[in-house]
Amino acid sequence: MTRTRVRDLAEATGAEVVLKGWLYNRRSSKKFHFLLLRDGSGIVQCVVNRDEFDEQQFTEIGKIPYESAIEICGIANSDDRAPGGVEIHANSVECLCIAEEYPISKQEHGPDFLLSHRHLWLRSRKQVALMHIRDEVIRTIRDEMHARGFTCIDAPIFTPTACEGTSTLFEVDYFEDEKAYLTQSGQLYMEAAAMALGDVYCLGPTFRAEKSKTRRHLTEFWMFEPEMAFADLDDVMSLIEGLLSRIVERVLEHCREELEVLERDIEKLEKVQSPFPRITYTEAVERMNAEGHSFEWGGDLGAPDESVISSWYDSPVLVHRYPEEVKAFYMKRDPQDSRLAMGVDVLAPEGYGEIIGGGQREDDLDSLVGRIQEHGLSEEDFRWYLDLRRYGSVPHGGFGLGVERTICWLSGVDHVRECVPFPRMLYRIYP
Repeated sequence: MTRTRVRDLAEATGAEVVLKGWLYNRRSSKKFHFLLLRDGSGIVQCVVNRDEFDEQQFTEIGKIPYESAIEICGIANSDDRAPGGVEIHANSVECLCIAEEYPISKQEHGPDFLLSHRHLWLRSRKQVALMHIRDEVIRTIRDEMHARGFTCIDAPIFTPTACEGTSTLFEVDYFEDEKAYLTQSGQLYMEAAAMALGDVYCLGPTFRAEKSKTRRHLTEFWMFEPEMAFADLDDVMSLIEGLLSRIVERVLEHCREELEVLERDIEKLEKVQSPFPRITYTEAVERMNAEGHSFEWGGDLGAPDESVISSWYDSPVLVHRYPEEVKAFYMKRDPQDSRLAMGVDVLAPEGYGEIIGGGQREDDLDSLVGRIQEHGLSEEDFRWYLDLRRYGSVPHGGFGLGVERTICWLSGVDHVRECVPFPRMLYRIYP
């Protein structure tokens, strides 16, 4: 018989099925074993009746160690009391691989122990739920970009120069004593691709050698970075709003069970409705000071400041037109006020902070050369990037969405380390 996945059991009620998975949990009485089988798509209860097995079989089934690989054949019955509404009446149980004593027990473990056993911790219900939500977020991004006519372009991992500043680069040895760096962002390459294909995006790993240990930081994380030709800051903000709205909608539609496993307050996600609030950096500073949160105009927003601003709204808030001194060299200045950059950061509600940063890029050659010089960067290193302004430059813009930070907010978990399969952090590169 063909193997049936747990997620498909509702369509197989009344039929005999074969399940293959791992023993997640068990409780027993004199007459029954209740086995919880997990297969990655879900968990189902399988009932073993002593009257239908010989004495030795029934006894051995009661001794199968947790996380052993098992195969169960039986009848799928509808049962509103059972997880997923289906229960298996088992007629055979075969142990495919007997597990050793499982190191992650039912007792509480500290984060260091769990991170050191991430390869096993990943099997737990909450971690599986987070990976399903991650999959849904990434799938939604790709579906939405395809529907909008964007082309996926893969950005290089090795780069010859910094994108976001030299202090957070991972340096690696290349060939013949040449140095290369792990990418901080695919944005500059997406700008080149946008001049060839119009609307493009990349989705992949990026790296920051930032010695930070906050709950929002990883040294290796995934970024979604779209770039649009013939676009200004308003176009960028419209794309952000449309995409985030769709991501929330899809997660609520397809990951309701996972959100419940994570004990997420779903009502808070249901309040996320477009249009999203949009305020200028200056308006945010004025309101913070008016409410007693002291902040000097011209500084970059820190986590406490972002938490204050996001507390004003139920939906993500788009804060735009920051002081140009706190933004990257490639950000276009506001034609109405040269002190400001045409940038935008998106702050998630509930104190989750920045999940998106982007804006309109500088499309004027002379202005960009001046900005490179002001930042003390090598004009020669950015020769190819400056070529984009020499040959058919147009207004363009885009943004970077931190995948793990977005999942962290949607899932309501405390730390981004749980939102990536194998986190890389300061002092943590195992397993």
